Amino acid sequence: MISVCMAAYNGERWIETQICSVLAQLGPGDELVIVDDASTDRTPDKVRGIEDHRIRMVHNETNIGVDESFQRALSLARGTVLFLCDQDDIWYPDKVERVMHAFEANPEVTLVLSDARIIDGDDQVISDSYFDARGVFIPGVAANIMKCKFLGCAMAVKSCMRDYFLPFPDRIPGHDMWIGVVNEYYGKSLFIPAPLIGYRRHGRNASPAHRQNLGKMLVWRWQLIDGLVRLILRNAVGRSKRSR
Repeated sequence: MISVCMAAYNGERWIETQICSVLAQLGPGDELVIVDDASTDRTPDKVRGIEDHRIRMVHNETNIGVDESFQRALSLARGTVLFLCDQDDIWYPDKVERVMHAFEANPEVTLVLSDARIIDGDDQVISDSYFDARGVFIPGVAANIMKCKFLGCAMAVKSCMRDYFLPFPDRIPGHDMWIGVVNEYYGKSLFIPAPLIGYRRHGRNASPAHRQNLGKMLVWRWQLIDGLVRLILRNAVGRSKRSR
């Protein structure tokens, strides 16, 4: 079973297009879990108007932010493979097939990441490759703490990893960075060097479009290291108690 996990907030302009691009690739037993983060526009109405039994939408009573909303969606998901999904992108028709093939052909892989084509609000291509500007994806904990390459909307992870990366620590630079780095320690990743989504940049994205200043990047690295060390120690203590 596939679970697609989406956090939505005031996304009425593009969410219908994105949902349709996702549902076209899912089977009858799969699901799209949408957490609406207290939208003030017609986002919930747009979702309800699609009328597909595979959509499960829940609402936050107050706005809790993108990371917490993704955490809620991931915790509610029932699938064995969890796709992360933004409300304003477009999935290309072969995305799910290629990602699932990567998992099936490489049973040891726990996370699959693909490239993305960057598009604007009118579907015009800005760049054919997200990674052209960020550099080649390099696996490993150290490499992705120094320069994290994990893009949430281009990721899918096996549900067996959820016990490691949930709940999110109080301070992380982003849910995708955290999931990616935790997976590098406890699992194995695979990169598909082809754009499987149109990654939309339109000026109102939840994630920053530009490189952050040095101070913020250093804080982010510290947050990742601190969170990972605490997770490793907590799991080590848990194993020790269970072995007694």
